[in-house]
Amino acid sequence: MNTTQLEYFVSVAELHSFTKAAQKHYVSQTAVTQQIQNLEEILNTTLFDRTKRPIQLTDEGTMLLTDAKAILERMYGAVAKLSNVSSSVGGSLRIGYTKGYERSSLSAMLRRYHRDYPNVFLSCCRHNSKELTEALLSGALDMIFTWDHDPIMAMPQIEYVEVEHSSLDVVLYNAHPLVYRSFLRREDLREEKFIYLTPSGTICDDSYIRLYQEAGYEPNIIYYTDDIDSILMMVAAEEGISVMPTYITRKLYHTEGIVCVPLRGEQECAAILAVWKADRANQRLQEFKEYLHR
Repeated sequence: MNTTQLEYFVSVAELHSFTKAAQKHYVSQTAVTQQIQNLEEILNTTLFDRTKRPIQLTDEGTMLLTDAKAILERMYGAVAKLSNVSSSVGGSLRIGYTKGYERSSLSAMLRRYHRDYPNVFLSCCRHNSKELTEALLSGALDMIFTWDHDPIMAMPQIEYVEVEHSSLDVVLYNAHPLVYRSFLRREDLREEKFIYLTPSGTICDDSYIRLYQEAGYEPNIIYYTDDIDSILMMVAAEEGISVMPTYITRKLYHTEGIVCVPLRGEQECAAILAVWKADRANQRLQEFKEYLHR
């Protein structure tokens, strides 16, 4: 005996028609008839008097109808409870992101997830790459968004996916002679002083330093930081220039004293990765992964 057989049985009993029951369940009359016959064989009894019009329940069928309705009601109730639990599921998801990525589309992604899972508490924190790595490995964070050259990607217990591929801009003060250029290349920046944006806050990324070296020079880096606002302040004060991903610069609306010029070149890009521990057993994390490319 299964729920389909009981559902068809109740419908035929209430509608007094195999045809109307089939229409109710969007199946053929043959399908309904076969399921009722199977049910009668299982119970070794006849449930309907088919000689009457409209068809009527036998005494055995009348007895089964009460129990069948009760069984189905309990089943529907159990499904409804599970559905309510699923739709109101709680829990938490802890997200960390590299400094500067708050200016990206991350907030839109979090908003979409929150609308679909309003009872999941989303907490966010911003750190440099070292702090993000430590928090992820310790279990203090469920997922981090960090630059693609972060050493954490080489760790065997780590999984990741690229979520943003950004071009780069040169950030100049508005009196700089290069602000009128439509684009710049690394070799154009040979004589410049650099206020270096680094996810660690203290050291350079070797992969980007190589781009300067390939352009024929060592960059004159006068300051390292992961603080976007401090870089903008120093550039506006004409202390030097900087290079930033466009997910940052595209939101620098009318920033006083600042002009951004595209940096051209085959490798002039920066990627952001979503990173998590492969062994992290968190249902909320599994759900959130589905939003990474929406």
